[in-house]
Amino acid sequence: MDLLGAVPDAVPAGELICSAKGCRAPAAWGLLWNNPKLHTPDRRKVWLACDDHREHLEQFLATRSFWKQTVAVSELDRVP
Repeated sequence: MDLLGAVPDAVPAGELICSAKGCRAPAAWGLLWNNPKLHTPDRRKVWLACDDHREHLEQFLATRSFWKQTVAVSELDRVP
């Protein structure tokens, strides 16, 4: 059964898209963050951002003291 085939805005497997709500643009940036109340200091979570949403998402994370670093998507390790 192909559940994604029924979803009109489904993203092809392996394609990296922006994490901003409602955005379907290709990701250009990886925003590395962690929540110190939940994660060990060396743990990094990743949000993806397009050029248009990078600054907004960085500010959202920085306001909460979650943002650690922003890198180009090409620098991220892909996990199969």
